[in-house]
Amino acid sequence: MNKLTGTQRKYLRGIAHNLRPSILIGYEGISTAVIKSIDKALDDRELIKVKFNKFKEEKEAFCVNIENATKSEMVGLIGNVAIFYREQSDPEKRKIKLIPTCI
Repeated sequence: MNKLTGTQRKYLRGIAHNLRPSILIGYEGISTAVIKSIDKALDDRELIKVKFNKFKEEKEAFCVNIENATKSEMVGLIGNVAIFYREQSDPEKRKIKLIPTCI
């Protein structure tokens, strides 16, 4: 997947507006089980929200770890809720159609 453009990020944030957080980060922080849950949610939905109930000061660093571990991209961070996107590898299963980037 190529890096998302500003227009694509804005489009994805608009779609994510009505979504509820799929994953909650609590006392455990970012564990292997949490990463697996995020990975599964991205496979199923492509676009998810992750809410930080704890570790609010470290959320930016946690978001970078989530991006690297799941090969996703953070679309936005609003308050204590981060939005992540990963394009479905199978074109037939894709639910979100992104606007192609202009070269």
